[in-house]
Amino acid sequence: MEILYAIFLGFLQGATEFLPVSSSGHLLLAGYFFGVEEASLTFDVVLHLATLTALLAYFRRDIAALLLAFFGSYGPGRGPQERRVAIYICYATIPAVVAGLFLEGYVENALRSPLLVAFTLSAAGLVLWWAEKIGRRQRSFSSLTFRDVILIGCAQALALIPGVSRSGATITAGLFLGLNRVAAARFSFLLSAPIIFGAGSYKVMKLFAGPGLEGGQYLFYGAGFLSSAITGYVFIALLMRFVQTHSLAVFAYYRFFLTALVLSALALGY
Repeated sequence: MEILYAIFLGFLQGATEFLPVSSSGHLLLAGYFFGVEEASLTFDVVLHLATLTALLAYFRRDIAALLLAFFGSYGPGRGPQERRVAIYICYATIPAVVAGLFLEGYVENALRSPLLVAFTLSAAGLVLWWAEKIGRRQRSFSSLTFRDVILIGCAQALALIPGVSRSGATITAGLFLGLNRVAAARFSFLLSAPIIFGAGSYKVMKLFAGPGLEGGQYLFYGAGFLSSAITGYVFIALLMRFVQTHSLAVFAYYRFFLTALVLSALALGY
């Protein structure tokens, strides 16, 4: 049963981390309504490493090119554009880092209500739906400007609030700025790499500053890691293929449906 629990948590993390539906919101609701316990710090680190592994595996060529370009080395067919994007990602990460440093404690203690999550799920869904309706979707990835990435970075900072969704906020901002769906999703995922890495590193430091690693549960951790990594990779691939020909409004409708379920459950006293 513990292995199945690890696989379930890994699946939930891997799927909702990259879809624009909010992983933190889903985990909070799962804990409230189904008694799903929050993962220990060790397991939380494992899941972060798993989602980072999925991201690095899928975008391995892009990320390698960006890293090389950032340090002044260009591969075949590459050029200054990769260095520009790498620098843009650094700047776009700053708002989320600042928000996390100053507001994480408040968010973890004060913004834990399922009613609040229901509100943020629907509110962010409405904004995503609106962006789909009015976004021109004519700009490619290469057209990104400094102004664009700062605005997308500020949107990413809002994902600290459960129910907003990091990928949802950044993709929505990209659509409002006129990016096509593929460009918005691609930049959103590349932008998530330093955030996921930073969050994982921070949790590793907390882990070693505390009691240290929890031994004797390596099969549990391994099952969760594999579940989260495989699920994350699959859902990144599915979303990148989906946005080539489909509207993201379906995720807004899913958010509205989930909000209705949550409000109904709360009204019935659950």
